[in-house]
Amino acid sequence: MYQLEEKIWFWILAAIPVIWLFYTILHIWKKRVQNKFADKSLLKRLSPNQSVFKTVLKLVVVSLAIGAMALALVNPKIGTKLETVKREGVDIVFAVDVSKSMLAEDIAPNRLEKSKQLVTQIINNLASDRVGIIAYAGKAFPQLPITTDYASAKMFLQSMNTDMLSSQGTAINEAIELAKTYYDDEEQTNRVLIIISDGEDHSDVSANIAEEASEEGIRIFTIGVGDEKGGPIPIKRNGVVLNYKKDQNGETVITKLNEKTLMDIAEEANGVYINGRNTNEVVESIRDILNSMDKKEFEAKQFADFKDQFQWFLGLAIFLLFMDIFLLERKTAWLKKLNLFNENL
Repeated sequence: MYQLEEKIWFWILAAIPVIWLFYTILHIWKKRVQNKFADKSLLKRLSPNQSVFKTVLKLVVVSLAIGAMALALVNPKIGTKLETVKREGVDIVFAVDVSKSMLAEDIAPNRLEKSKQLVTQIINNLASDRVGIIAYAGKAFPQLPITTDYASAKMFLQSMNTDMLSSQGTAINEAIELAKTYYDDEEQTNRVLIIISDGEDHSDVSANIAEEASEEGIRIFTIGVGDEKGGPIPIKRNGVVLNYKKDQNGETVITKLNEKTLMDIAEEANGVYINGRNTNEVVESIRDILNSMDKKEFEAKQFADFKDQFQWFLGLAIFLLFMDIFLLERKTAWLKKLNLFNENL
């Protein structure tokens, strides 16, 4: 486990392409001036030991030194000691719809990105609860098992897209069935499943499966993303809309938010349906619901001691800068004899 203490110093790395740009411009300018002064053969005789390779090498060394200095200022830390802590919380599984209909842009920027925003903000407001993530379309796929590592949860969440599952559709029942396997404590009653979807369920058994889940102590809360008026499903390449998805008759498919399906599922599983248009309202509603629940005590391992690693990168930067001082721009005698880089002697 590692930490980056001062990430803002990564901006120093922006100096590297700027230096290379100035070097390129300066090199072109020097070539033009030299060509006006004399032809290439005469320039070779006037400066026989000039090495383009050594000039580029010096630039590479300086760039690496800047990179090492940036990492030193960021101060990466490595966890060196694990300790077991007791925490109280609720086990929350997020089931995120990744079917193609989630690409509809009837809610900005689109339904899937809005879903990611909602889950991210909910996680940001959690205290010591455990979270898990499921992706589903025509089938359900375990994305992240129950964990207290919120950073990993958000990382896995951002990697989700509509191409990760080949089977299309919106089988919410599959997500509910998979969620049942996430809870490892049979006596636990504070199990929460939050389904984020547009509600376009292509199965007829979701409500029945939700009722079965409720009997196993799982409360299901549903969040609807989209608009009841609906919108087309864009087909994009490199961020540019090429067309919209069409049905068998060549008509543009309009996908709509189906709140009734989501309401029925929540009702059957002793939960609540929440419209996902307003992020703050969703986060506050989920926070109030979780605060009213009994908390389960569980053990979790976490890094308690982190050691600074900046000194290694600082040492490397100093070494590279020191090496740059003694790295001359003229050809090295023994390398000149080998002519490894096909430089004309």
